[in-house]
Amino acid sequence: MTYDALAVRSHFPSLSSGFAHFDGPGGTQTPRQVAAAIALTLTRPLSNRGSGSLPEQNADNAVTVFRTAMADLLGADPHGVVYGRSATQITYDFSRHLGRSWNVGDEIVVSKLDHDANIRPWIQAAEHAGATVKWVDFDPATGELSAEAVTAQLTEHTRLVAVTAASNLIGTRPPIAAIAAAVHSVGALLWVDGVHYTPHASVDVAALGADFFVCSPYKFLGPHCGVLAADPALLERIHPDKLATSTEMVPERFEFGTLPYELMAGVTAAVDFLAALAPIGGSRRERLVQASIALEHHEAGLLAELEAGLAALPGVTVHSRARERTPTVLVTFAGHPAADAAAFLAARRVLAPAGSFYALEASKHLGLGAEGGLRIGLAPYNTAGEVQRLLTGLEDFLLA
Repeated sequence: MTYDALAVRSHFPSLSSGFAHFDGPGGTQTPRQVAAAIALTLTRPLSNRGSGSLPEQNADNAVTVFRTAMADLLGADPHGVVYGRSATQITYDFSRHLGRSWNVGDEIVVSKLDHDANIRPWIQAAEHAGATVKWVDFDPATGELSAEAVTAQLTEHTRLVAVTAASNLIGTRPPIAAIAAAVHSVGALLWVDGVHYTPHASVDVAALGADFFVCSPYKFLGPHCGVLAADPALLERIHPDKLATSTEMVPERFEFGTLPYELMAGVTAAVDFLAALAPIGGSRRERLVQASIALEHHEAGLLAELEAGLAALPGVTVHSRARERTPTVLVTFAGHPAADAAAFLAARRVLAPAGSFYALEASKHLGLGAEGGLRIGLAPYNTAGEVQRLLTGLEDFLLA
């Protein structure tokens, strides 16, 4: 299928401002269809979930349709889709749920490639249980995190491995399926941070081998919230602290309080928007896969232009080097702080932020400290013209 970026852009009111957004890894812009779905849910008859009245049915429908939409996006079971305020919140919740069964001598494995939201909750839960934390390094020269590096940290005492499917800092996509096979061979669970992966790949949770897969809809055109996908049978074995009167049903028993029906409707609209990028016959899941392929092709073309332009600039170091990675590039500049480059570009309405982006361990492992670098991330609405604007801005910054 042909990908028409200009047609896609027409659905994003914020893009009329003239800003070129390369800040998608921190959160994408929102199409009007998502905003309309949120507004409709809030303004039509609505109450708590039920089946007796139209307002109750509207609330219940928002939840069930949301679960089905996310299941289609992730290749998951809708009965294993859990809503959360954010991926960080979900990870903290489940680190506590799972950590209750850990003991002294158990081992938890985390990676230096990860966002801190997939490191700190597990470290803290391990500390509470008296369990041991083991670290997996990635190669700072290549940005690669190998299955062999994970396997080297596994023993019969490993209870859980937490690893990213794509680095939010440098874009590296580790071999999750191979990692999953190694983790499962010692009887451990695999928690996969898919926040940066989901916007740039066709997700199949079962094929990845993830026991838990977490993502954030606001990274793929939706509202601010988090989603967990897991096998319902696995969730049945986990018993969180909860109110005495709240349901024991899965996945509802992991969702505390009244759900934000409007945000769930916004997530569904975002998934439908992505599916509509492939207006061919077939199920929504099939259209989502086709749309993802077309989007990856579009972003790969822009990435090639971006990298060629960066290679021609003096004093630029590109830290995104893995063979398999998202269209996300971290760069630093000889003699120039990355924050200054970000400010220079922002004055030209080109948004590419600087920092370590909560991937502090990764940034330190790269030798960049807490300052990190300038992160350039591509999204469905970016164009070749915008890439050229960014490259011209960086050239002017380096020559200033």
